[in-house]
Amino acid sequence: MFRKVGISFVFCIAIWSAFVTTTPTVRAQDLTPQERAALQAQYDELQKEIAEQQQIIADTQAKKNTLKGDVTLLNAQIKAAQAKIDAKNIIIKQLAGQIAQKTVVIGQLSLRIERGKEALGSILRQTQMMDDYSAVSVALGAQDVSGLFGDLDAFVSIKTKLQNLFADVRAAKAQTESEKATLTQKQNQTVDAKYEVQTQQKKISQDKTQKQQLLAITTNQETQYKKVLAERQAKAAAIRAALFPLRDAAAIQFNDALNFAKEAQARTGVRPAFILAVLTQESNLGKNVGQCYLTNTTTGAGVSKSTGKQYPNVMKPGRDIPPFVDLGTRLGFDPLHQVVSCPQSSGYGGAMGPAQFIPSTWRIYESKIAATSGHAVPNPWAAEDAIVAMSIYFGDLGAGAGGYTAERTAAAKYYAGGAWATAGRSYANSVMSLAASIQTNIDFLASN
Repeated sequence: MFRKVGISFVFCIAIWSAFVTTTPTVRAQDLTPQERAALQAQYDELQKEIAEQQQIIADTQAKKNTLKGDVTLLNAQIKAAQAKIDAKNIIIKQLAGQIAQKTVVIGQLSLRIERGKEALGSILRQTQMMDDYSAVSVALGAQDVSGLFGDLDAFVSIKTKLQNLFADVRAAKAQTESEKATLTQKQNQTVDAKYEVQTQQKKISQDKTQKQQLLAITTNQETQYKKVLAERQAKAAAIRAALFPLRDAAAIQFNDALNFAKEAQARTGVRPAFILAVLTQESNLGKNVGQCYLTNTTTGAGVSKSTGKQYPNVMKPGRDIPPFVDLGTRLGFDPLHQVVSCPQSSGYGGAMGPAQFIPSTWRIYESKIAATSGHAVPNPWAAEDAIVAMSIYFGDLGAGAGGYTAERTAAAKYYAGGAWATAGRSYANSVMSLAASIQTNIDFLASN
């Protein structure tokens, strides 16, 4: 019996070894060395062209607001944008090959793990069979003593190999997770590159339209040009002066909000258009969910400011009420007459100001906010402090890395926390749409 089971073990190990001892090598849809070199050469040339056009743009800025200068500037912007599109398309092509490669590797590793599980299951079942026999039973059934000890030695060897198989399965699983993480990164990079292509295409379209308008004006029609220039300057002034809505706080001029966001960007790397988009989204939500007052600092109960509806869970006791009361003492407001968010369908409300920080989270970030804004005691309802706080928070959520996927993921996490992949999707998509619109205005202001 012993010898028969031992042979079966060896057979299972032999099958397993054939599948797991070799790391898969993949060439599926990969680029050849010559293709990679050619693409890299094209990419390097495009980077040179982008740099040249950027230099023309910088040199022409001083000549802005002249007919010739504006046309030259638009030409350079169009060429730079097209070169960026071409460069991103090269990156997309390279990423496509890498994604295909990673997909095949993950498939082979998954197959390797499944086969390993089958082999391990078979070995473990047979190990249990052997463990059911006592040494005395085996001895009584053995034909000779030397055969008995030979089988026991084989059993010890098989158990050692069994441990090695467990290690192989764990290693294969870890490698699979690593490959999946890399695949996700490549997929996100592809999404980011495609989004950048779409953005640059829109910019080219806008610049070409503006260029055609200018080219329609001859050098003898300076009066007409001055009219076009005045219209652009008036539009820029209107954008700067437009009231920017803030949730649970007074609106401020767009230009002030933009400057606060730019100051925060220097520390966090988070794009101003993205931060202003989240604030806009929060302002829209604020109109829908209303405002509340805390009425009981022990239980956390409160009341709607607009409807008088009673809520038992406006603020969470223990976690948020003590830091909220403390902040009131330092800023000089009455905790029972300061607007906070009302609770939604579940959980607690109590979020403060435009950035919607709950008091316990605000306390965690307070020193960083103070260091950036220069205010000893940052105020969640003050526009500058709220914008700085949001920029720092989103930097921690990964938005500072830039790119469409990083910002979209950060927005989803801000709204839905751990359920961001599903519950936060709609919110994040709305934010990204707003960010694109706001970025158009920011770009317009930069060129006027």
